[in-house]
Amino acid sequence: MNIAVDHSWYAATAAASPPRPALAGDTRADVAIIGGGATGLSAALHLAQRGVSVVLVEAARIGHGASGRNGGQIIPGLRQGAADLLENFGETRGAALFHLALSARDLVVDLVARHGIDCDLALTGHLTTAVRPRDLDGFAREAAAAARLGYHRMRVLDAGAARAAVASPSHGALLDGGGGHFHTLNYTLGLARAAAAAGALLHESSPVTRLERRAGGVVLYTPTGTITAAQAIVAGDALLGPFNRRINSRIMPVGNYIVTTDVLPDGGAGLIPGNHAVSDSRFVVNYFRRTPDGRLMFGGGERYTPRPPADMAAFVRPFLERSFPMLAGVGLSHAWGGLVSVTRSRLPDIGRDGPLLWAHGYSGQGAVLSTLGGALLAEAAQGDETRFSQFAAAAPPGFPGGQMLKGPLHVLGMLWYALRDRTG
Repeated sequence: MNIAVDHSWYAATAAASPPRPALAGDTRADVAIIGGGATGLSAALHLAQRGVSVVLVEAARIGHGASGRNGGQIIPGLRQGAADLLENFGETRGAALFHLALSARDLVVDLVARHGIDCDLALTGHLTTAVRPRDLDGFAREAAAAARLGYHRMRVLDAGAARAAVASPSHGALLDGGGGHFHTLNYTLGLARAAAAAGALLHESSPVTRLERRAGGVVLYTPTGTITAAQAIVAGDALLGPFNRRINSRIMPVGNYIVTTDVLPDGGAGLIPGNHAVSDSRFVVNYFRRTPDGRLMFGGGERYTPRPPADMAAFVRPFLERSFPMLAGVGLSHAWGGLVSVTRSRLPDIGRDGPLLWAHGYSGQGAVLSTLGGALLAEAAQGDETRFSQFAAAAPPGFPGGQMLKGPLHVLGMLWYALRDRTG
């Protein structure tokens, strides 16, 4: 078996991208951005298009984090669906959050078209399969709540229709016609090209070692330079350093791992005939889709420590084979993964502390929400907090136990949910 361990299928198939120079010397900007993923790049693009001077620094390479290696699933909305948002926030606020989150999908589609980003965009729908019969009641509730808010792209499939749509055991499914999938690294690299063309300065190999707040703004220090700016956007997500206790307090990093199979004889058409993006209804979600070169991309399981499994392919294989028994023993071509961040409420944490702004904690739906997060940060940095404040007011609660205990307590909670997945 020839597996490119910790080398993603995305990296192997990515478009050529020029290296960006490390930050050198002292520079000034209206806004400094930490993080070269979709959140930071979207903020850089939207600010630069408005004539704001922007300097972005990335510790590694553009797209090194979750934006360059996630499942590439376009899932409209939030991890809390329409029904939960209405129940938790009431009709007015719940509807506003639902529609704001839906706009993330349209924003991504618009940016792809406007900037000519070649990222294998497939708007073929997203399917959530039912692991338990009672999940269908939740699907019906969600489709009805979404329709009540004017979103009519969801429909519930019975067991027969679900199994015709994806060759994986299930009791039915919820199909969202607004979903789909894309090459997340090529999309992120395309955002970088667009931001640079608009005038943003992008620097790789420039980790921020210190951040100081001063009268009138902030100063960011890297090993080879500094940035003095009126405001700073922190967009490091799970790879965020300890810049600010508030920024770190509401997110928890978890490890997530993905494989691709060898090219399948039918290109995967027999597994997912409609080329949907698919995830299941487990709390610890399995998710999968076809790739344009005829493989199955599959993500499954989570680890609650920063250290990855010694063999990523072996870690994911049992989840793959449980979902697709006919693929037992299939060759795996690539295995990769890393940290993503989740919040207690599974809503993103978007906020401000003086000159510092941030957006992270997308809780598994960052493929498109991150682009919206960056756009909202750009608006807030320019003084318009109309949309930004909707998420800021719904900020998730911090983890109990403070920095010392939040990790162990979170692990206990996640293990309980994982046990519930296994026992039903």
